[in-house]
Amino acid sequence: MLALHMRACPAIAETSSFLVLPDPNRSKQHPGTDTNQKTYRYNRNLNKMSDKQTLLTYIALAMAVLFWGLSFVATKIALQSFPPFCLIFFRFFAASIFFTFLLMRTGLPVLTWDNIKPLLFVAIFQPGLYFSFETIGLQYSSATKVSLIIATIPIVVLFLSIVFLKERVRIVNTIGIVISMFGVALLVFGGQNVHTFQGGLIGDLLILGAVFSASIYMIMIRKLGAVFSPVQITGMQIIFGAIFFFPAFLFTFPQIKWDAVTTGAITAVIGLTVFSTIGAFLCYNYALTRIPASRAAVCLNGIPLITAFGAWVILGEKLSVMQLAGGIIVISAVYLANYSHVSSS
Repeated sequence: MLALHMRACPAIAETSSFLVLPDPNRSKQHPGTDTNQKTYRYNRNLNKMSDKQTLLTYIALAMAVLFWGLSFVATKIALQSFPPFCLIFFRFFAASIFFTFLLMRTGLPVLTWDNIKPLLFVAIFQPGLYFSFETIGLQYSSATKVSLIIATIPIVVLFLSIVFLKERVRIVNTIGIVISMFGVALLVFGGQNVHTFQGGLIGDLLILGAVFSASIYMIMIRKLGAVFSPVQITGMQIIFGAIFFFPAFLFTFPQIKWDAVTTGAITAVIGLTVFSTIGAFLCYNYALTRIPASRAAVCLNGIPLITAFGAWVILGEKLSVMQLAGGIIVISAVYLANYSHVSSS
């Protein structure tokens, strides 16, 4: 962004364009010219460096969106060979090793009971309930539909903030909340097997449980931000998640049929850990150090599009016309619900 500010500065632009005119006698007539030329060259190099940083920022943000978008597809593939809680534990255990070393390098949080207690409480909702609902729900629902329903989390957070935190919002935000409900209804009831708990309805209800779990977590996490850094909160969540899911892992581990485990499932588990958990975290946090969080959050609306394309190519999934319309409505509603944040950035 610095490059744009530099180019928008007329004083630098005019001075620089004047100084680069060739005049062999200019340096003798104006002793300060050499200094001005060095300043010009420095600013020009700074522009190039800023352009490169901006490009890297949006590449990192695009990679995070790509990794998170394909995570729904990878989870569907991994669930063909692994029980849900085994899959979740594999993912969190491997990621907890990485975050343990990262926290040791960047600084461990002060672990007193007063600090651990709220961390444990919010970890029940995220990752505990959220990943339980989402992973099990993916067994029954399509990856594309799940990603679109998950995309409503900012809307539910806004709704809970209005109800419980008494936050004021614009009329356009309220319209976004109402429209999103209609979009989700089309996603849930616009396909087949919605009238039986043997089909997609149970999966959609579980995903809605994941949405509310994540939303409650985001409401509660605001207070923790004053005590812990984002890296510390994320790292402790991952570690607590591995601990939480360990008993369920032990219970379901005997259900794995190792002779039926596919190479694709193993690759999916590795991809979920390395890219969707660790890689996406690093890319997104790098982007947050360069651009406002509100601007980065808008880019996350591209996750369902990545999921839809990946699920179509890899899994052969398709949405009905009504579900497609519902998906478009949901994405539009998310933008309306967060309109004030986008415009203020």
